[in-house]
Amino acid sequence: MAKIIDGKAAAARIRAELAAETALLKERGVIPGLAVILVGDDPASWVYVNHKKLACAESGIYSEEFLLPADTSEDELLALIASLNNRSDISGILPQSPLPPHIDMNAVIQAVSPAKDVDAFHPVNVGRIMRGDYAFLPCTPAGVMALLRAEGVEVAGKNCVVIGRSDIVGKPMAMLMLHADATVTICHSKTKNLKEICRGADILVVAMRRPRFITGDMIKPGAAVIDVGINRDQNDKLYGDVDFKSAEPVAGYITPVPGGVGPMTIAMLMKNTVTAAKMQNALLMN
Repeated sequence: MAKIIDGKAAAARIRAELAAETALLKERGVIPGLAVILVGDDPASWVYVNHKKLACAESGIYSEEFLLPADTSEDELLALIASLNNRSDISGILPQSPLPPHIDMNAVIQAVSPAKDVDAFHPVNVGRIMRGDYAFLPCTPAGVMALLRAEGVEVAGKNCVVIGRSDIVGKPMAMLMLHADATVTICHSKTKNLKEICRGADILVVAMRRPRFITGDMIKPGAAVIDVGINRDQNDKLYGDVDFKSAEPVAGYITPVPGGVGPMTIAMLMKNTVTAAKMQNALLMN
C-alpha cells in the first residue's frame, strides 16, 4: 500500500516558512506583492484566484487583484501589465489563464517583465530553466520536486517518466528531473507501448488530462506516482489522471487529487513572489 503524499501539509509548512521570511523582509522595508489579473468570469479561475489570495495572506504577501471584463482588449491588458512592471510595490505579475480568445496569450506572457514573471513562462525564464541557471521555476513542476524532496524520494539515477508535453508542466518537469540527474522519458499522445514504458518508471509524473487513465497495472511496484491531473465529474468532484483505487496498492508513494500537487502549485507561486521581491531589492537573504 502506497504512502499518500500530503500536499496540503507540505504547502502549509512552506507558507509558514514564507511568513517568517516576509516578516524579516518587512523589517527591512520590503513587502512582497503579487498582482493577479483575471479577464472574464471563468468559474474555475475565480476559485483559483481566491485560493491565491488566501495563500498570500498566510504568507505575508501583499496581493492586488485586477478583475477585468471579458471584452477587455489586448491593448488594454498589455497597458495594465506595463504599468505593473513599473510599480515597485508589485514583485510578481500573474495573468490568469484562460484568457478570452481575442487575446494572444503569448503576447501577454512576453509583456510581463522576466523579473516579475512568477509563473516562469517568459521565454527568458524558459531559456534559463533549460540551462539550469534559473531564478524562478514553473509552479507545478517546482511543487512536484518539493514533494519528492520532502518525502525523501531519491531522484538521481532513477528512471522518470513524464506523461504530457505541455509548456506549463510536461516540458519543464522533464528538465527539472534531468537537472536532478534522473533519466527522463517524455510520453505523449503519439507514444507507442505506453504501458510498458510506464512500468519501467521509478517516478511517474502524469499530466495528460485524461481522467483515471493510468491504472495499477501500468505502474512499477514501489514507484512514486505523481498525479498532476485535474478533472471534474458530473457532480463537480475533483479527480486525477491516475486511477487512485487501483494504483495505491501498487505504488510506493502517490499523490491524491485533490490535496496533492494542487496546494503545492500555489505554495510555489508564493515562494517565487518572495524570491522576486528579494531580487528586485538586491537582498541576499535565504
